Amino acid sequence: MSTDHTLPMTDAADPFRFLHPVTVRFRDIDVAGHAHHADALIYFEEARWAYWSEVVGKADPEDLRYVLAECRVRWHARVLWPQTVNVAVRVSRLGRKHFEMEYEVRSVDGHKLQSGTTVQVMYDFEEGTSMRLPDDLRTTLEAFDGPFS
Repeated sequence: MSTDHTLPMTDAADPFRFLHPVTVRFRDIDVAGHAHHADALIYFEEARWAYWSEVVGKADPEDLRYVLAECRVRWHARVLWPQTVNVAVRVSRLGRKHFEMEYEVRSVDGHKLQSGTTVQVMYDFEEGTSMRLPDDLRTTLEAFDGPFS
């Protein structure tokens, strides 16, 4: 059974509708006592997969038809162990062959710890080339996170 990760809309200004909890693991902590900088991308990836599974309805890795083309991360505060963080994720832009996602890693009390973006390019693995964003995927993403400018 799937977990409902849709955010309760308590703040109308919050553009994120999808939230995924991630447990900070002891192995994430570096010599400075906080999560290593590379772990932000892992938190983003876990939330992106949960979004893909639950919003798009594609839970099988064989259904993954995109490649990660770009990522940006900003750190706002330390991520410590032990804690659970909530990763808010949303699609923020659709292109002809790609879609962009935004992320916010938040403490349980809502403080922003990390934020970032990724660009995913639709990809035909058999042909080895990029491909158009399928119409059904565009419709699903627009219905959940749109409209897009």
